[in-house]
Amino acid sequence: MKYTLIKPQVFMLFFATLFTSSFAQKQNVICPGEVWPDKDGNHIQAHGGGITKIKNTYYWYGEQRAKNLDTQYRYVSCYSSKDLIDWKFRGNVLKMNNPDTLASNWVLERPKVYYNKQSKKYVMYVHIDVNYKLANMGIAVSDKPTGPFKYVKRFRPLGFESRDIGQFIDDDGTAYIIFEDRPSGGFRIARLSDDYMDVEKNMSLVKERIEGGAIVHYNGLYYCLGSGLTGWKPNPNKYSTATSLEGPWSEFKDIAPVGSKTYGAQSSILIKITGSKKTSVIFAGDVWKPNAQWDSRYLWMPLEIGEGKLWLPTPQPFKLNVKTGETSIVKQ
Repeated sequence: MKYTLIKPQVFMLFFATLFTSSFAQKQNVICPGEVWPDKDGNHIQAHGGGITKIKNTYYWYGEQRAKNLDTQYRYVSCYSSKDLIDWKFRGNVLKMNNPDTLASNWVLERPKVYYNKQSKKYVMYVHIDVNYKLANMGIAVSDKPTGPFKYVKRFRPLGFESRDIGQFIDDDGTAYIIFEDRPSGGFRIARLSDDYMDVEKNMSLVKERIEGGAIVHYNGLYYCLGSGLTGWKPNPNKYSTATSLEGPWSEFKDIAPVGSKTYGAQSSILIKITGSKKTSVIFAGDVWKPNAQWDSRYLWMPLEIGEGKLWLPTPQPFKLNVKTGETSIVKQ
């Protein structure tokens, strides 16, 4: 019998293909801080994003930070999933060039999408800035969750500065936006107008210097959390509670051991999953890599929450059942 030696290059190519193919298979575990492949095997690019649920489908919108993007544009990506684990890339739903002749170094960050049942429009809010002094919100609109979204306007909500923004839909369906207002020494929680095309009412000015604001309503209490103002560097995220969005808000406390600096993550959104057996809340944060933004990771982890307490456990791989609301740690 004649044996044929396989060249090392062919051998390595085989295993590289096998490795990619294994990632392209259906995901069933969330691994905090690791590469998170979509259905095509590519690391998900949805940074600083938000989750919007339409019927039984979740849409994840975020900043597209892939390599070799056209620097004339800013992009918002979209992914869809039925289970919050296995995600399909739906394209860059917003491709936007310089709005209103801003300087070339303008930024678009923190996209959050709301579905308005009245207008049947999908309304995207973003942070638009130049040197972090413009401090504007921007709005784009689409007829479909997968876009394309069309830019409409930018503004300062209620006349206030706005940098990092967060998204919250209350249990009664009312839509709110959270935004950092640095000159006022804190952040604001504000209600959107009926058509979601404007910021209508300031609910609270919370005197805590945080960004990446996120809120969840759980068992009669509002939990609000965010990160400190340290730019790309991680810091201890903190939380507060109130019986009303108008406050008063309790003293802010750490959500994880101080020395962990929230395990390197910055808050982006809290995902509430109300299932047939349990209601779980997932902390969704970003682990930023400023010098390799395309490789920035995500830290998702079920929170320990209830009776005014909130804690982010040590990140571990976990499974999630969106039908029952149950989560389970995967032992390594």
